[in-house]
Amino acid sequence: MNLSKLQTFITLSECLNFTVAAEKLFCSQPSVSMQIQSLERDLGFQLFDRIGKKLYLTKQGEHFKPYAEQIINLFHSSKEHIKQLDDLAFGTLSFGASNFVGIYLLPAILSTFNKEFPGIKINMNIISSSHLIDMLETKKVEFLVLSDRIAIDEERFQFNRFYEDELVLIVSPQHWLSQKASCTLADLIDETWILKPNKSATRNYLEGEFKKYGFSSPKYMEISNLEAIKQSVIHGLGISIVSSLAINQEIENGTLVEVPIQGVKFLRGIRYVYHRGTLLSPAAKQLITMLDHIPSSRLS
Repeated sequence: MNLSKLQTFITLSECLNFTVAAEKLFCSQPSVSMQIQSLERDLGFQLFDRIGKKLYLTKQGEHFKPYAEQIINLFHSSKEHIKQLDDLAFGTLSFGASNFVGIYLLPAILSTFNKEFPGIKINMNIISSSHLIDMLETKKVEFLVLSDRIAIDEERFQFNRFYEDELVLIVSPQHWLSQKASCTLADLIDETWILKPNKSATRNYLEGEFKKYGFSSPKYMEISNLEAIKQSVIHGLGISIVSSLAINQEIENGTLVEVPIQGVKFLRGIRYVYHRGTLLSPAAKQLITMLDHIPSSRLS
């Protein structure tokens, strides 16, 4: 088995068309067919089914695909790592980040990293947590930076909690609570809450915390985008609880007001995650060192 066969399989599995795969691989259609047949002989099972004029992955092909991706991605990353051992003047740093971490926490750190290692190309993927885990599984990224409220397999992945983020109550400047130094959960019972959908890690965390305090709000609207949540609060559609990292500018310019809730703290850790036993690139180690040195007075 060689890498060329694996790359041909991955390309064909994504487009499911021999002609398109051949164009993407800059080779002939018979060459694609021969490589797939050779790979199937090496493996001892069929990867594709042809039904009519359409091509489908077999069950075995579906299960084999992530392994093939891991092998290809590991090969490419190993070349990057070895080059960086001698010189951090070039190369690529690929990692994933959850939405609020990638938008509000990491850019300032990446700016420092970029000044110190300007030759390293930064590739930060900001997508849903489920897709992030898939990217880590197939080694499309070296590590992830995300909330510790996102479940991971702690037996398979190494992780370190390097920062603690506080989620805070926000209201518009015209809201009656904006003039109060603080409020209680009882003050919020009749308010309309603007929350992320109930499958999000943030929503699950907040509802779990509300239950601890015996609080439940009957009125809420769901918005999946954090910026849209902030804009909705600014325009008086309701109140929300969001990361303190996400509202610095709005608090400074007066478009949002943070109101402390008496006796209540919503805290979540931020951590980086990578495969146990994995060999991180020198560039990844440098960025992780920077993460470990982020000031966070709330960390214990």
